[in-house]
Amino acid sequence: MKENILSLVEGRRGHFQLESGHHGDLWLELEALCTHARAIQPFASQLAAKLWPHRVEVVCGPLVEGAFIALLVSLELGCAFVYAERFGNTTREGLYPVEYRLPKALRETVAGKRVAIVNDVISAGSAVRGTFADLQAIGVNVVAIGALLALGDSISNFAAKHDVALELLQQMPHNLWVPSECPLCGGGQPLEVMSAY
Repeated sequence: MKENILSLVEGRRGHFQLESGHHGDLWLELEALCTHARAIQPFASQLAAKLWPHRVEVVCGPLVEGAFIALLVSLELGCAFVYAERFGNTTREGLYPVEYRLPKALRETVAGKRVAIVNDVISAGSAVRGTFADLQAIGVNVVAIGALLALGDSISNFAAKHDVALELLQQMPHNLWVPSECPLCGGGQPLEVMSAY
């Protein structure tokens, strides 16, 4: 088994606007992560083992790549799996303009259950935050957030603020700026608009 999840993905440096609206200098090509299903499975098993003490009854993953990891984790835990769909909100400005919602047909599955939100890689946490907001809005008890990798400490702060357990396999430093404070913008480096994490 490979020791580092980053060995399974391509990354590049530059100036990127992330889904959250933040700017960063690292982009990981996560679309191909699950093409390495056999290599990913041991990581999903490790994450499931970290989530086991939280007595998770349903694992929820934000589409797209996070849901694939969440499905693998749910298989390891022997529990139900649901997903949250991504919706762009053209009326919302600023940070976190994207919403995530469970399809109506899946809402009954999570009712009254202990739910863990599982993602692949979390940076600013747009997908996890959106999924959490929808689950909270329908009265679901989110007991844990899990991921293979966290970039920076945004998700740690979010989990602490909401008193939710956070289970990560790996965490690494990451540069993340609000646009008005981005040094890459100040230096005139061209911005590439991305659409995930």
